[in-house]
Parts: sequence; structure tokens; C-alpha cells
Amino acid sequence: MLEFPHDTHTHTVYSDGIGSIADNIASAEEKGLKLLGITDHSHYVIGKTFNRYVREIRRWGEESEITVLAGVEGNITPNGVDVPDFAAEKLDYVIASVHEWLDTPEEYLELVKLALTDENVDVIGHFGANFPHIGFPSVEELREVLDLAEANGKAFEISSRYRVPELDFIRECIKRGVKLTFASDAHFPEGVGNVGWSEKAFKKAGGRKEDLLFEEFL
Repeated sequence: MLEFPHDTHTHTVYSDGIGSIADNIASAEEKGLKLLGITDHSHYVIGKTFNRYVREIRRWGEESEITVLAGVEGNITPNGVDVPDFAAEKLDYVIASVHEWLDTPEEYLELVKLALTDENVDVIGHFGANFPHIGFPSVEELREVLDLAEANGKAFEISSRYRVPELDFIRECIKRGVKLTFASDAHFPEGVGNVGWSEKAFKKAGGRKEDLLFEEFL
């Protein structure tokens, strides 16, 4: 059993997942989660289906005994994060992730810095997932990212899917008061709540409940 049972990064048929919002919630309930976030990809839901998407999350959330939050996973592009103000205002939180293929860690970090200064963004998704393919940044470059996160009140997810960020980065987040959250990045209901790696890394880094973004629901 998880000590901090939550999962703030899951997908449904509203984007590239295969289960419904109700399916994800049912799986979260079955696994004993206290908090579930539905975070479909912004480029799928911000448009004609957006209001229906939010309404459905709210409706099923009201019928559930666990806390269900409405979010999206936005894309960080060279022009910024593709989550407009009107959408962010109707959501509980916004994850921003790099999904573009890049050549260097410097390019990756420049995109992340854009998100860290975006008022609509709450969480940086799967930070560092690209590094094994494009190279690892220096300690100084990572420190600059942490400085921005600390100054702007942004959080990082600990992704069980990609097993990132690295332990030293998580430790530094905790040291600085940068909040963290657990993420399965599930694209099917059975994967919801599979955040064991996230919690293990969090606890190994010395994390406590007060270091989590949504501690009030846990």
C-alpha cells in the first residue's frame, strides 16, 4: 500500500488513452488512491470538447469518494505552453511537458524555462525524460531550472513511467521547498495508480507529506 496514495497524471479517451474518465476513477478507487488527476493532452481537449471534458470530470468526481481534479497536460513549444488563459481558469491545475524531439539538453531546458515562467503552469511533467537520448545538463544548468521553479512556485512530477527526475534533483526540490507530485502517466485504466517508483524515490530522497503539491487531499 502507498503511504501517499495519489496519481496526478492520467489520460483517457478524451486524448490518447483507452479508458473513460469513469474507468480511471474506478481504477483509482480500487487501488485505494485518495487523489486522482485527469490530465488529457491539451491539443486534444482544448477546443470543441473542452467544456464537456471538464463537466464530465466534475460530474464523476462528485459521485466518487476520492478527490478527482481536472487538469490537462500542455505541450511546451518554442512559443510557450499551449494552454490558454480561459482553459487554465476552468481547471484545477496544468502540467506542462516537453514532447518535441530535440538535439541537446540546452534546447530542452530552454523550453522548460518558458513553462516555469508561465502563470498558467503548475507542474512540470516528466522532467528529464529526454536526457538519456540527448545528453545530460550540467549541475549549473539544473540549478538555474531549480531557481526558476522556486521563484515561481512551480512543482515537478515524479514520473513512474519514465523514472525521472533523478534522485539528486528530487532531493534538491525538497531542500528548496519545491513541491512534488506522483505520476503514472497512465494511458489505460489498469495503469492508474501505478506510482510505486515515484513514492519509493520520493521517500528515498527524504520526502514528507508536506513536500507534496496536493498534501491537503492526502
